[in-house]
Amino acid sequence: MPTAHSLLSAACLLLAFASAAIPGAAALSPTLQRHAAARNEGLPSLAVDLTEATIVAVPGLTGPRLKAVRMLGEEIERRTLVTWPVRPRPDDAAGAAVVVGTFDEVRALLGPAAAGLGLREADVRSEGYQIVTRPGRAPQVVIAGRDARGVLFGIGHLLRQLHCGPARAGLTAPLDVVTSPHYPLRGHQLGYRPKPNAYSGWDVPQWERYIRDLVLFGCNAIEVLPPRTDDLPDSPHFPRPQLEMMAAMSQLAADYGLDVWIWYPALDDDYGNPATVAAAVAEWGEVFRALPRVDAVLVPGGDPGHTPAPLLFPLLERQAANLRRYHPQATLWLAPQGFKGPDMDYFFRYLSEQKPAWLKGAVFAPWIHMELAEFRRRVPESYPIRYYPDITHTKECQYPVPDWDPAFALTMGREPICPRPDDMALILRLLQPHTIGAVTYSEGVNDDVNKALWSALSWNPDADVDGILRDYARTFISERLAEDFARGLRGLERNWRGRLAENAGVDDTLRAFQDMERRALPADLRNWRFQSALYRAYSDAYVRARLRNERRLEAEALAALAAAPTVGAAAAMERAAAILQEVETKPVATGLRTRIYQLAEALFQSINYKSSVPLYRATNQRRGATLDTIDYPLNNRLWLDAQFTRLRALDTEAARLAGIAAVVNWTDPGPGGFYDDLGNVGAQPRLQPGVGHAADPAFIRTPLNAHFPADGPPLPLRTSWVDYIWGLNDLPITLHYPDLDPAAEYQVRVVYPKFRAAAAQAKVRLRANGDILIHDYLVQPSPVEPLTFDLPRAATQGGQLTLTWNREIGAGGSGKGCDISEVWLIKKPARR
Repeated sequence: MPTAHSLLSAACLLLAFASAAIPGAAALSPTLQRHAAARNEGLPSLAVDLTEATIVAVPGLTGPRLKAVRMLGEEIERRTLVTWPVRPRPDDAAGAAVVVGTFDEVRALLGPAAAGLGLREADVRSEGYQIVTRPGRAPQVVIAGRDARGVLFGIGHLLRQLHCGPARAGLTAPLDVVTSPHYPLRGHQLGYRPKPNAYSGWDVPQWERYIRDLVLFGCNAIEVLPPRTDDLPDSPHFPRPQLEMMAAMSQLAADYGLDVWIWYPALDDDYGNPATVAAAVAEWGEVFRALPRVDAVLVPGGDPGHTPAPLLFPLLERQAANLRRYHPQATLWLAPQGFKGPDMDYFFRYLSEQKPAWLKGAVFAPWIHMELAEFRRRVPESYPIRYYPDITHTKECQYPVPDWDPAFALTMGREPICPRPDDMALILRLLQPHTIGAVTYSEGVNDDVNKALWSALSWNPDADVDGILRDYARTFISERLAEDFARGLRGLERNWRGRLAENAGVDDTLRAFQDMERRALPADLRNWRFQSALYRAYSDAYVRARLRNERRLEAEALAALAAAPTVGAAAAMERAAAILQEVETKPVATGLRTRIYQLAEALFQSINYKSSVPLYRATNQRRGATLDTIDYPLNNRLWLDAQFTRLRALDTEAARLAGIAAVVNWTDPGPGGFYDDLGNVGAQPRLQPGVGHAADPAFIRTPLNAHFPADGPPLPLRTSWVDYIWGLNDLPITLHYPDLDPAAEYQVRVVYPKFRAAAAQAKVRLRANGDILIHDYLVQPSPVEPLTFDLPRAATQGGQLTLTWNREIGAGGSGKGCDISEVWLIKKPARR
């Protein structure tokens, strides 16, 4: 592990060095050669050396075609310190060359020599390309695009594959590729507004840098947001007003030839009022007029906005005409997210019966409470489906992290740095085939790896995920660290699988990143993507160290309480409280915590990543501010302290001892009984798992482990109340007990969590074996407390029991309601 001195030195490197533009050189100077020899030592040899190559392109290029050629030259200079000159024709005497253009342009540039390339234009579709390598003394790499975008993405492919360093650029093996995108739409939402965890501090050059990075992996669209959304009207981080930046981002996309979408919510209260509609048309028109390019507008039906469908459709017909006034070829799309039953039925019926020509297609988005296959079946085939997958959140979202330990859910929250390569591949390959492709939902750079994966897999769903991660690492980190960094990203995803206390792989992942950290150059340490992975690796290991320590202390405290009948209630509670206080007086892993804070500062300086509300002005904890919850309590010490206060006030020693016994034996169901901590992976053996994440990553037919958001001061709650199981939509929750005593009587004790307002919380009902009512629909009690119900003998006399909970059928809304934290099945003592 790094010493305190090395940690501070690394922090100084991260904060003191500023990136400086290094002028390129047409030829390699002796100084650059010496510099390169030292930096490139130990790297694999190049089979195709392009270090001093020339770019060959037709003269007179303009627009996106010129931008593509400039991108190639600028990226080479940035990575290698070498300038590749641009020439109108190849010259063997000039050495290596990279020939770029459409198929027709390549043939014109190479003349008769093109016949020997084996060009396969007929096999390349829109936006596709072919790359051919001609090794030799003066090697050539030829990029032939089907169209301007094909040239752009072909250049991106080459840049992903190049092995670069100071005075070094080339291929370790010849590159021969013929490829076209599988999905026509491959985009990402880039929201310049206060909420996102980094975007709000970016000016135009940073936006161009990021859009270019997305292009390298095949992105062909961006989605921007209007000035008025469900967000604050301004941010202290903004370098420019929102509409001005929105127009600048639209122009950047136009420069690269990318599509521009607008995510535009309808937020006004009453679209049945003609004056409201007129004002909305004027407001949206101002935005449409300000943007140089708009290709499509997505209007979400909810989250935010809750306009009834019968009023929303007439509004959107007006807005579609409004849009075409400024952008005649632009189209309008609708996502019925958040629609309850009647509005969703109206949506499908309107499309089927009215067949609106002004509506281009439908969008499958978060909070559409059905599976994508059913959505595609119910939307008429004449309307294409665009996908809007949430790749940025980890819980309370469209695609939660499966089997996430509650310790991570509490400390990492909803929007941490979240590379999820296996999950992204699973979701895309399983669900995206029902669509024309996706523009993903993102709230910042925490999902940067996921964006690259989604773009690359949308181009080729069968692409090797590890290969994409290596490309990502080689392109954005360094050739020296690429293999290890790619494996490290895999490790970060594995860190989040299963029970954290037993997952020693978390520490292995940290050691791997610490090894990279020791080998990193100052430029690597300043790289925000490298900092992001380090931040996650250190955070994961710190949370694991805290969890193991706090569990140990709680076990020791409970042992001290168990001695109460011998030493007395007051002494036992005093000893237990002193043990629990060691969390504060004897903290663990302080070096890891220090490094986390250093990296948080480095990320704010390098990319405006806001990991804290008080330190970096994040809008709230749920927007990536993981630094504010990194020390959230992971044992029951706050709840125990509240119990000690309550028990000390009791009148008799006998009552205090009885209360202590209840605390010590909280999870003990007694002889012949059973206990489940629902929502805690590994502690719910009787939960019936449903379909499972592999077939149901949205958890529509699978119970979901959920967790109380730690976005406020820690509450004196049991950890078993902070986690709970969800049955989304109308999914019931089922526990099964196969080996009961047929002659015994049982009772069930249950804890229902309640952390939401009663008006937003559905009622829940409990039945046994399908038809025996244990309790009818009820609202979860507040404050939270266990409820106990006797079971009829008929429920258990067969030696088995199935308990089923369900919320009120058809309640709609967000799908929440059937929430359960703890369940005890208690065997009553036999009657004498």
